Amino acid sequence: MIRNYALIEELEMDFGPGLTIISGETGAGKSIILGAIDLITGKRADTSVLMNKDKKCIVEAVFDVSNYHLEDFFNAHDLDYEALTTVRREMSPSGRSRAFINDTPVNLPVLQRLGSSLIDIHSQHQNILLGSNVFQLQVLDAFTHRQDLTGAYQRAYKDYQHSKQVFSELRELARQAGADLDYLQFQFEELDKADLHDDEQERLEGEMEVLSHAEEIKNALLYAWTVLQENEQAVVVKLKDVVHTLQRIRNYLPEVGDYVERLETAYIDLKDLAGELEVKGNDIEYEPGRMEQVRERLNLIYHLEDKHRVKTVAGLLAIRNDLDEKIARIGSYDEELARAESQLAAAREKLWALGKELTEIRRSAREEIEKAVVGLLRELGIPAARFHIEITDNPEPGPYGFDQVSFLFSANTQASVQEIGKIASGGELSRLMLSLKSLLTESVGLPTIIFDEIDTGVSGDIADRVGQIIARMGEKMQVVNITHLPQIASKGKEHYLVYKTDANGKTRTQVKKLTPEERITEIAKLLSGRELSEAAYQNARELLKISGNAGSN
Repeated sequence: MIRNYALIEELEMDFGPGLTIISGETGAGKSIILGAIDLITGKRADTSVLMNKDKKCIVEAVFDVSNYHLEDFFNAHDLDYEALTTVRREMSPSGRSRAFINDTPVNLPVLQRLGSSLIDIHSQHQNILLGSNVFQLQVLDAFTHRQDLTGAYQRAYKDYQHSKQVFSELRELARQAGADLDYLQFQFEELDKADLHDDEQERLEGEMEVLSHAEEIKNALLYAWTVLQENEQAVVVKLKDVVHTLQRIRNYLPEVGDYVERLETAYIDLKDLAGELEVKGNDIEYEPGRMEQVRERLNLIYHLEDKHRVKTVAGLLAIRNDLDEKIARIGSYDEELARAESQLAAAREKLWALGKELTEIRRSAREEIEKAVVGLLRELGIPAARFHIEITDNPEPGPYGFDQVSFLFSANTQASVQEIGKIASGGELSRLMLSLKSLLTESVGLPTIIFDEIDTGVSGDIADRVGQIIARMGEKMQVVNITHLPQIASKGKEHYLVYKTDANGKTRTQVKKLTPEERITEIAKLLSGRELSEAAYQNARELLKISGNAGSN
């Protein structure tokens, strides 16, 4: 189901088993349908796909996955496994994109991984990819049936690259740290020798205040002592007289007893306080030597704080501990480097072993693939076709192994085989890609493949042969083929027509499943264009009869 996508308001298509044909005039919207299908395979999109900018776009597809062993994928991503799996993609007017598998929200990478296991959409762009050495290597690996080995190699390659990076970074750190060791050691020893303590700065600053004002403090304390106790008018003496006076009237006014007790308590407290003031006052002395010691100690602390750009002794202690750890780390670099080098050697050994096995498997599969491809190319009208897979060694491993793979091709006996991208024509590329796809689908086991004009550059008898191969593929999997060629269109079990309508100033893309009679008319149009003749109708009936689809719906 496709809703609110480009020129599509809403449509539903039900692709059956085997080969389904889609045809329609250029510009009718066949590529729009492919674009919508791309969404459910995880391709990115934006609000430009919205036909109505105020409504969301929805693309939904149902796949029968019962025979494709995808249970592990569903379990790994915490998804409900269902034999008929529903995939849905939504695009809101705000630009937000959401994806669902069996109504569970998933991110695009998960949707892409499932999509790659369900559909292969082949467009003319992939014919261009055929000239890519990486693509050729991936095609070769798909034929080997050893995805377990290629996966193991790729994981080992990542481990090897990671081990190389760790070793390289550690070696550089060790080199830099070795160069910095003397400086770090000097800084540490300077702080360690200072023998700093957390509360030292506050204590010394307090002591410095006392030493700087010793005479003033001493005079104040002794003056307070004198006023409280040491002269005839002293507070303590007067307070004692008050106590005696109140005691004389105690018998006449009993509540005076409370006053007396409170005054006696005050008398004792003040007498004690006066004694403490005397002792403290006598203890205070101006000590130039001690004052100089404190000043020097504080100057050291202030210098270190300024040097290391901190404001507390606690900050200096943290820096000292950090320096101590760095120095200890430098001492352990040799051990860490040895361990990292050992891990790198183990990763390298594993990678080389897997790479060697991968190379052997590729070389052993090469001849069989070459023969199969040449056989199909000859069937497709290139009798002198030669196809060769060249495998050369790389001195260093790559993401896909130690091999450089090149597909070499020649369409005639006079020319030597050369790289595909340099000599193959558009029609030859299409036939070569179809040959590979035909073989690959048997190896990979995809549920569905969609061909977007795989027949580019072919016609006549060759087109008929292309159709035969695509029809054979349809016997083993679901195949959808977009074509303009009647020879291929007649091979389908089902046939959809894509067309445009214009109503109320709006253009819409529509899709119709053709009846047997409508299908004859459509194939006749493909044969002769708009001017239909009885001969075209007869040829269309003959094509459908030969293909065994004369009564197809």
